[in-house]
Amino acid sequence: MREINDLPALLGLLRNTPAMLSKQAIQQPAAVIGKADKVMTRAELYALPGDDTAAIACGEHYQLLAIEGMLPGFVSAAPWFAGWSAVMANVSDITAMGGRATAVVNAYWHHDQDAAQQVLAGIRAACEAYGLMLAGGHTSLANGNPTALAVAITGVASKLLSSLHVAPGQVIAMAVDLEGHWHADTTYWKAFEGVPASRLRSKLDVLPRLAEAQLLHAAKDISNAGVLGSLLMLLEATGCGGHVDLSALPCPPDADPQRWLQVFPSYGFLMTLDERDWLSVQAAFAFEGLCCERIGQVNASAALTVQAGSQHAEFWNLGEQAFTGFSYAHLDLSSLTIPQEH
Repeated sequence: MREINDLPALLGLLRNTPAMLSKQAIQQPAAVIGKADKVMTRAELYALPGDDTAAIACGEHYQLLAIEGMLPGFVSAAPWFAGWSAVMANVSDITAMGGRATAVVNAYWHHDQDAAQQVLAGIRAACEAYGLMLAGGHTSLANGNPTALAVAITGVASKLLSSLHVAPGQVIAMAVDLEGHWHADTTYWKAFEGVPASRLRSKLDVLPRLAEAQLLHAAKDISNAGVLGSLLMLLEATGCGGHVDLSALPCPPDADPQRWLQVFPSYGFLMTLDERDWLSVQAAFAFEGLCCERIGQVNASAALTVQAGSQHAEFWNLGEQAFTGFSYAHLDLSSLTIPQEH
């Protein structure tokens, strides 16, 4: 990554991107549906909003459920890629929970039949690549309709990588597929074009395998909030803080810090784990040709701080300002700790 000359200025810019501001708008639904003021069971806590998916206990495993809505402008400008991306983002959410995706449904509104066909073709292509059942959905195709798309997904997991497992002392790691390229002049990093379906699936399977081996505590896919915004969401659920060294981030050669810190990769995850498991985790990603680096550590400060060389600055303090509003730090989460057996 290129040298960062003014860290506070860069963080100020990143705090106020449209994506970061849109994440703060989640505080509105959080105030309505995210309240947990009573004693709850483990299963009830895992089903609450705030993680990448809801996790609903079903016998010895968890049923995972998530949904993604696409920006109307994106659907209009790139209908096929929007369809693919809707599936891809959902698959990442399931994977980040330590799960494997099973099926998707979609709902779309459009006024242009050809463009609508491209949306569905993108959805179908992604389902075939990731091995998912396309189980139907809702169609509204008529003159005067807006352009809108949402895709919902299901999956299963036997061991969860919930943000409710984040605790002080854990290592923060970032894994990304660097065998890709930027999509035009956007912040989208595409690492799926021309990649065989079997490779896409084996790369995704790293996280559920690590979850089942109890080598990870929590994970979150890197979304349009970028690296620091996504990490903030991972920390917020338990009210933890963290410290990140930007020089440790895996990135393409000579990457522009401002652009890379806003990256929305087709394959990118933030994870927390125990120090003793770091080498095993890194090796599991490396085996699949993926770059995984330790970038920081979780602490009890409630503040996310950043360093770049000799420069140090605070990105956000969750103790002073909520981000999405989905925090359960006021609850006793000790029962959610997963014993690590080796």
